[in-house]
Amino acid sequence: MTLTITRRLVVASPETRDLPNGMSMKMELAEEFAGELANIETAAGLEGALDRMAKRLGFDHFALAVERRTATTVAPELLLHDYPEEWARVYTTFELAGRDPVRRASDRSVIGFRWSTIGSLVPLTRGDRQMLAVGRECGIADGYTVPRHLPGLASGTCTFVVSPCRNLPDQCLPIAELIGALALNRALSLLGAERRPVKALLSDRQRECLIWSARGKTAAETAIILGISTETVIQHLRLARERYEVHCRQSLILSALFDGVIGFADVFRMPRTPSGEDSSGQPHTPVPGM
Repeated sequence: MTLTITRRLVVASPETRDLPNGMSMKMELAEEFAGELANIETAAGLEGALDRMAKRLGFDHFALAVERRTATTVAPELLLHDYPEEWARVYTTFELAGRDPVRRASDRSVIGFRWSTIGSLVPLTRGDRQMLAVGRECGIADGYTVPRHLPGLASGTCTFVVSPCRNLPDQCLPIAELIGALALNRALSLLGAERRPVKALLSDRQRECLIWSARGKTAAETAIILGISTETVIQHLRLARERYEVHCRQSLILSALFDGVIGFADVFRMPRTPSGEDSSGQPHTPVPGM
């Protein structure tokens, strides 16, 4: 049975679109969203949370779709969106789901992607380009799609889009990826399709290397901070990926966040030393009110 919930178009106000420039402030949105998800027990609750967050990040619309990976199921079992009614009608009437280049690209990626890069993931046909052009005419201009795959169980996508004459909010795409992944994880849980493996425990040193990697440090920089060799850092991160059975840094970070091995505070709040330096050795410039 397909569960579909649609919402009327809500235009984001300039106040909600103008997010603070500081990454820490943006990450507070992700942390807030994660806390809200913990109390969501229904599809309607998830839809409302995604609607609010999409507007706060500077997008005009969102769509979340989840389907089970079985031989007989082809339609999404959960579909939440606030796309323009005209585009939703065209998409359904002409049964575009099976030909959607965004969906095909999602099957080829494990991380979020801009629609402008779809051609690098799957070959774009003339029909694909026509479909994207019709979407633009209906108010769906450009987007950022976050895929989630559970081999043999389910897959899903969470997409954030902007209307014509607007650009994607580039500074918010990393946060959109995290929010999309969290939303998909919760949607899979609501459907009973969430895979719950035994927690992949990391050693203290592996966890330290992962945290510094999540903060954007290279292996060489992490080695200096922790007082170990670069080769050792690389080995710790490789072993951490193997324990989670993932193949890239971003998937490792998300897996560890889902598991609770690391938290938002570990990644986005740099510890301070008594001398006023952060733990990377860089001096901390006080900010008024902080």
